[in-house]
Amino acid sequence: MDYGMQNRLSRIIKPKDGKTVMLAVDHGYFMGPTAGLENIKKSISPLLEYADSLMLTRGILRTQINPEIDIPVVLRVSGGTSILKDDLSDEDITVSMEDAVRLNVCAVALSVFIGSSNEKQGIINLSKLVDKGNKYGIPVLAVTAVGREMARDARYLSLAVRIAAETGASIVKTYYCEDFNRVIETCPVPVVVAGGKKTGELEALKLAYNAVKHGAAGVDMGRNIFQSEKPINMIKAVKEVVHGGISPEDAYGKIYNI
Repeated sequence: MDYGMQNRLSRIIKPKDGKTVMLAVDHGYFMGPTAGLENIKKSISPLLEYADSLMLTRGILRTQINPEIDIPVVLRVSGGTSILKDDLSDEDITVSMEDAVRLNVCAVALSVFIGSSNEKQGIINLSKLVDKGNKYGIPVLAVTAVGREMARDARYLSLAVRIAAETGASIVKTYYCEDFNRVIETCPVPVVVAGGKKTGELEALKLAYNAVKHGAAGVDMGRNIFQSEKPINMIKAVKEVVHGGISPEDAYGKIYNI
């Protein structure tokens, strides 16, 4: 691995503890104006100083994020479908690596839908992106997206993350599940866990705690932060759980000063 790629990875996953808290705000690329992201600048700007990295699309990066803010960017580069379509797996690469370079990002991200009708397309897209990333020294984060018919269990997720790693992804984003250590043990690259749909704050903090406890490099959390009643307090709490190892209960108490 060359210097540029190592340097970019070290900005996302902190070398001091090998952990990261990624703030995901890329939902609009297929969901439109998601609740909490109607006004990106208003809702996300106050959170940036607490995130280790930011995952978003180029349109939002160019128009809503102050270029003077020093935050590593993971750029969403796949798309082509919306929530109006039954099959979300019919994605393609939507951003050139040259544009990612212009935007000075630390990694690019795309989804792969293992087991879907578009499985081959997704894996080939990942392979092409890895080739381009290697050319420019930009890591690729593969998101193991799960369709409506797919189980989020250790057997399936182990398969999905391993295929993503074998194809060349430098980081894999997946879901937490029972026997999660099995997913980690069979994946040769760092794994970050998706925050998923909005839940209670304590439940989300338990997810982050258990994910890291069982080997994840951190979380890529969005809705459980920006849709929280106290988003700044929530991202601070997530960071303390991931980097500080404090209990979910103690972190929850800090959110509401109890």
